Amino acid sequence: MSMQSTGSAPKRLIALGVVGIVLIGSLGARTWFLQAVSSRDVEAVIGKVRSRTIKLLPERGRVFDSAGRIMADNKRTLVVTIDRLVVRKPAERLMLAQRLSGPLSVPVESLLTRMQDERYGPFEAIPLREGISEDTALFLMERVEDYPGIFVREEWRRNYPYGALASHVLGYMGAILKNNLEYYKSIGYDPNERVGQYGVEQSYETVLRGTPGYIRYEVDAIGNILNVVERVEPIAGNDLQLSIDLSVQQLAEQTLETQLLVRRRVESGQVKLPDGTLDPQYEEINYYKAPAGSVVVMNHNSGRIIAMASYPRFDLRWFGGGLPNDKFAQLFPQTHDPDLSILVNRAISGRYNVGSSFKPLVAYAALNTGQLTDGDKYVFDDRGTYKLESIPDDRCQQGVKCVFRNSVCRSTGAPCRYGPVNVESALAVSSDTFFYKIGEQIFTERGYAPILEEQVRLFGLGSPTNIDLPYEYAGTIPSKELKKRLADVGVISQDSGRAYYVGDQVLFAIGQGLLSVTPLQMTQAYAAIANAGRIYEPRVGVALLSPGTRDSRPGFADLASTQIVKRLVSVKPTRRINMTTAIRGPIVKGMSRVITGPGVTSDYYHKTTGEELFRSYDYKALPIAGKTGTAQGFNNLPWNDSSAFGAFSLDPTKPYTVFAYLEKSGYGSQAAAPVVKCIFTALGGGYRYDPVLAADPLDKASFVVAPPSSLRNPLCLVGSASEIRE
Repeated sequence: MSMQSTGSAPKRLIALGVVGIVLIGSLGARTWFLQAVSSRDVEAVIGKVRSRTIKLLPERGRVFDSAGRIMADNKRTLVVTIDRLVVRKPAERLMLAQRLSGPLSVPVESLLTRMQDERYGPFEAIPLREGISEDTALFLMERVEDYPGIFVREEWRRNYPYGALASHVLGYMGAILKNNLEYYKSIGYDPNERVGQYGVEQSYETVLRGTPGYIRYEVDAIGNILNVVERVEPIAGNDLQLSIDLSVQQLAEQTLETQLLVRRRVESGQVKLPDGTLDPQYEEINYYKAPAGSVVVMNHNSGRIIAMASYPRFDLRWFGGGLPNDKFAQLFPQTHDPDLSILVNRAISGRYNVGSSFKPLVAYAALNTGQLTDGDKYVFDDRGTYKLESIPDDRCQQGVKCVFRNSVCRSTGAPCRYGPVNVESALAVSSDTFFYKIGEQIFTERGYAPILEEQVRLFGLGSPTNIDLPYEYAGTIPSKELKKRLADVGVISQDSGRAYYVGDQVLFAIGQGLLSVTPLQMTQAYAAIANAGRIYEPRVGVALLSPGTRDSRPGFADLASTQIVKRLVSVKPTRRINMTTAIRGPIVKGMSRVITGPGVTSDYYHKTTGEELFRSYDYKALPIAGKTGTAQGFNNLPWNDSSAFGAFSLDPTKPYTVFAYLEKSGYGSQAAAPVVKCIFTALGGGYRYDPVLAADPLDKASFVVAPPSSLRNPLCLVGSASEIRE
């Protein structure tokens, strides 16, 4: 036994020696690898520990109107940030929050919340307070030993000199939303940057932002700065010139808001039972709600948007930062009631029936397809009602709606009877029965094909206009496919969604039913009639300019001396539609008669829908053609009717098209038409624009989202009289 034990000892020593050699060899190999192979990586890690990089955000490009007025400017601001590594431990976090609460005038709880904000990575600086004074910045930087990890960096804050003016077009700045965070990180943004959240601030975000720079500091173990290692200056963003003329924009907003206020004081009518007595479930006297509206002014020879007003509007300065969450929620409450939506540009996002203002497009469809071969000679005898010719009488007796009527004439209390009308006169007096007949026959006589749908799509309806603003609504065109889709999601019944009926088609032909369009789409469509068939993509951006455009005088940029980097408006139309004289002539004549008269005579003289209102308009100064529209609202209650009116200039030197839509405001001739009349009066030189002045200081104690805007002289809204229909 002893001899065996003695013999195994050398073997164990040999094994231990081999293991030792292997371990020493591995250690040596690792040392060589770290020194020879990974030295650069190790040095980089050490460098990160010993240095701190602070991003320098560039000055954002400014935004100007067509005359060079500065709509969006920048203001230098100081921001206190802290290194997350310094506040990893709860005790250190609490200690620093308590120390900083006094100098920053921020509650300890708020600082603790910010220090743990998960939007910022482990090596990213966390902003604690924005807009500190120079004295506070010096106080903190002179006491770095008391406030380790603290840096004060210079940033720029957006300044909107005109407050609420053009707010929906311009947009505002805000923190990056969580659902957009990964996208912005992927293109080089820090989570703590503010970005455009609406309007051109959003759609031109990347070119307005510029290119960030940085400063890399050498720091010690507790974050004290030792020296500057490297500094790369940021490059300012491009400036942006808009097509918006703030003089016209201000007038459009004033006119829109004034008229909505007027309509709220107007009785909307009574609801009666079949026996003529008042319906007891409704008040005897009701007023129009008139909660909202929009108006668009476009150059129809280029697509440039001269003005785009939406109401309710909001003051952009509420988004400048520092507003408590509870106050912001009170100013801009989340709501499912569209009447109360503030942060909605109704000109591009509104989803509307447009009533009879749609009829010029139906007339085009009939003339362009040969459904009507001669718009001047084709005559229809309007007797006030129209019975569908394609529905057998027995079906009508079974409850299928077969008879459709004109609007009621006040003088007779019955559907208006216009007598013999052609395209021109039917547009002038807005004969529904004329267009019911077109709607039915263009459908039933052509194999129930979607001819009307195809024709109105030529104008761009049912598709985005591709305007350079976010959140545009594409709209809907009535069709079998649309009805099925709406039935599948429960908007209409499954029974209704089974087919596309003649009844759907005749409602479509007068701008009702499942049709939904935006005011901008109608502006583009009317513009195509005005310019004889050219379709332009609407634009609010005119040109990107070199950074740092100089000021010519206070409040104005010197557009003459700056360099254009990129033009944003094309001089060529995106497409053309067939608009021969034979097609366009009757339509324009009819729309001109809406403004000037004459009407038609059957059993008595019927005025056109705009004749009385525009009697006080100077037609010689700026001749126009237009069309009224009244969209029936929920349950056909009169106070839910909405008002539409569009018009275009017949003067080639002043190529303007204007479309207005006032929600729940009544007849087109009484609510929307006066707004358009005022704007064309000013465009023709008959109304003096108010000077565009900087907004008064924002009252942060107020709960008014925007100060009221009203016309200095509202007489342009008034005609010599008003007829209560269409």
